[in-house]
Parts: sequence; structure tokens; C-alpha cells
Amino acid sequence: MNRVLISGATGSGKTTLATVLSAALDVPRFELDALHHGPGWVKRPEFASEVDAFSGRPRWVTEDQYHRDLGDLLWQRADTVIWLDLPRRTVMWRVVWRSIVRAVTRRELWNGNRESFRDWLDAGHPIRWSWSQYDRKRHETADRIARHPGLRVVRLRSPREVRQWTARRHDQPGRAVR
Repeated sequence: MNRVLISGATGSGKTTLATVLSAALDVPRFELDALHHGPGWVKRPEFASEVDAFSGRPRWVTEDQYHRDLGDLLWQRADTVIWLDLPRRTVMWRVVWRSIVRAVTRRELWNGNRESFRDWLDAGHPIRWSWSQYDRKRHETADRIARHPGLRVVRLRSPREVRQWTARRHDQPGRAVR
């Protein structure tokens, strides 16, 4: 695993797993949210070019998102996709808890941006987005897997499977889709 793309619904644990894999595999991690969001949650103009640059490197791990801006660029360059296909209840619990912690602590996320409880009313807020896009994300991930048959795919369907898979040496496949 040299170019690892982690797919899953908002709140499934993509960033957490990317952090773990980066350390375990000694592979650079690139956080797409940090590259995408400028001050005031505005898309940074350099976003696509920075993703193009890092994804051309021989080794990296990142999250699967921002398809409107990137298309299938990361899917075309990845050698491995880890699909966090977790149940909706698990994803929603995680995204709600994460948003509560972020709103209470007012911790800076990216480039001065912070979450607040007031943001929860916005249709693009992670809680609302995760709920409304959960099924679409699952279907799109399955479609992308079908379009990229050369990729090694590890599909993990529960937090337990994720823990078991990450506890292994990371060089052995988990539950493969094919």
C-alpha cells in the first residue's frame, strides 16, 4: 500500500484511519479538508493543483471526498482503497459526537475555521450532510470500485472490522470486495 484512499460517509472515520495508516506505514498523509477550506470556509484556489501535486507522488494516504472538484483523480492514482462502509447509526453517532465536541471546544479546524452550534442549521453541516448523503456515497463508492478494477479494495463494515484490520500489520488484505 503506497497510495491509499480512504472512502466512506462523512463521520465514518476516514481522517482517523488516515492518521493511523500514515504512522503505521510511514506514508505522508494529506488532509483534504485542510487543503480545501480557506478562511471563512471558502474553497482555496490552490486546492486542485495541490491535490494533483501530492497525488503524483509515489506514497500518500488521504480521504475520498471533493469529487466535484477532483473527479476521479485520486481513484486513478491510488493503488488501494479502504472503504469504511459502516452502518448509518454508527456514522451518525460519530458525526454528532464530533460536532458537539467541536462546537463546545471551539477548536480551530482549518485555516481559522471553527464549528458552532449555530452552523448545525446549515444544509451543508456535516451532520445534515452525512444523513442526506449516506446512501448516495455508498452507491457512488461501489460505482467507482467497478470503474477502477485494478485497485486493491478493503471493505470494512463495522468498527470491529476496522479495529481488527488496523491491528494487523496493514500489509495483509481485509475483507476484499472482489
